[in-house]
Amino acid sequence: MTAFLVENMAPLMFGCLVLFLLLGYPVAFALAANGLAFGLLGIELGLLSPALLQALPERIFGIMANETLLAIPFFTFMGLVLERSGMAEDLLDTIGQLFGPLRGGLAYAVIFVGALLAATTGVVAASVIAMGLISLPIMLRYGYDRRLATGVIAASGTLAQIIPPSLVLIVMADQLGRSVGDMYEGALFPGLVLTALYAGYVFLVTMVKPDAAPALPPEARTLRGFALLQRVALSLVPPLVLVFLVLGTIFMGIATPTEGGAMGAVGALVLAAVKGRLNLGIVRQALDSTAKLSSFVLFILIGSTVFGLVFRAVNGDLWVEHLLTGLPGGQLGFLIVANVLVFLLAFFLDFFELAFIIVPLLGPVADKLGIDLVWFGVLLAVNMQTSFMHPPFGFALFYLRSVAAKDDYLDRVTGRKIRGITTAEIYWGSVPFVCIQIIMVAIVIAFPGLVTSGLTPGKKVDPGTIELEAPPSLDDLEPPPPPDFPTSSR
Repeated sequence: MTAFLVENMAPLMFGCLVLFLLLGYPVAFALAANGLAFGLLGIELGLLSPALLQALPERIFGIMANETLLAIPFFTFMGLVLERSGMAEDLLDTIGQLFGPLRGGLAYAVIFVGALLAATTGVVAASVIAMGLISLPIMLRYGYDRRLATGVIAASGTLAQIIPPSLVLIVMADQLGRSVGDMYEGALFPGLVLTALYAGYVFLVTMVKPDAAPALPPEARTLRGFALLQRVALSLVPPLVLVFLVLGTIFMGIATPTEGGAMGAVGALVLAAVKGRLNLGIVRQALDSTAKLSSFVLFILIGSTVFGLVFRAVNGDLWVEHLLTGLPGGQLGFLIVANVLVFLLAFFLDFFELAFIIVPLLGPVADKLGIDLVWFGVLLAVNMQTSFMHPPFGFALFYLRSVAAKDDYLDRVTGRKIRGITTAEIYWGSVPFVCIQIIMVAIVIAFPGLVTSGLTPGKKVDPGTIELEAPPSLDDLEPPPPPDFPTSSR
């Protein structure tokens, strides 16, 4: 029995972690408890040294001192302040008026505003809740297909996880040992392509089923001409300025992502103050939510550090490497298996949990196979978006369910009775957009230039041109000339 435990410590450790997660234990504590239990077992069996666990305080201190992770509370605070300052309401109102005359105009407006909110807030919950509260009643009022309406709102909110300043990209960069700025630059084009795919799907629906997404009637378009353009400009300029302040400075190398996040947080406070909506209550709510999310992330990171330390000590990284590098098909086979694994685990885990559990196992294998880790991180980030849309545990679906009317209600504008949204309609509405996200994964694999073309080219060194010159020996050195002392004159 002892020999079996020693030889199979790594797969047993991974299997126990999966069991704990399936039983519903909190991820952070499941990781830490599993790591400590197998660490003590390994010490008892003589497989590990007691000094191994003494490295944990140093590792935890390293997490606390990681400046890159400071970007998470900064961007979270920025997004929450903007969400509570009413920016989303202003954008949805004016952009909805702009696209109103088109079939599917409200859906296009939701997608456009979702992308813009993603570039300013980076928080899925804020985007989905804001658009669900504002846009969904209007869509139902004017006869939109219920599945299309709920699906486009939930999917547009998830753009916050691929369009910078995405929180998952910060975690990806930290776990893969790459620059957050490179990860942001690489994810920008895929995020825009995914936005275009969402809009393309809405266009196809309006061509096949025109009644599924009708244009706004003339009486609903209250803004026209110069007044509409003026409202649009006033709504768009502040968030665009904030996008440049944050992402522009990062892409140009003026600021680090942490510094950009700090400037974004200050910019969000300034915008809220200009709108006259900044008060102590908003700041307190934003700080409270930011502290909760940041603590959640750090606890998972500490737990994954404990698990990873023991897992590597029992050669778990080599076990995973041999398991994945032995797959048929080389790089392509590895990418298919890795993405299928992430897609299936996304039914049960959210993107933070996936990033801290799966990415540290897949990253070294991808690096050994010669896969660019920035490209690989962006690919997994696109795949992890599905974790927000998977029925029945997708968080975006939960957020939308929390704000969508469950019971029948009277519309305040038309006075008509409108049937409430069922959970099944929300789930079925997400399915086409999950398929689009899977298609986007295939596009990133087929066209890696979508990611790599956005990266700032660096100076590449050809190892074959490097020449090493040995220093001369002491025998070859000539003695230095005698010093020339100045002579004094009397």
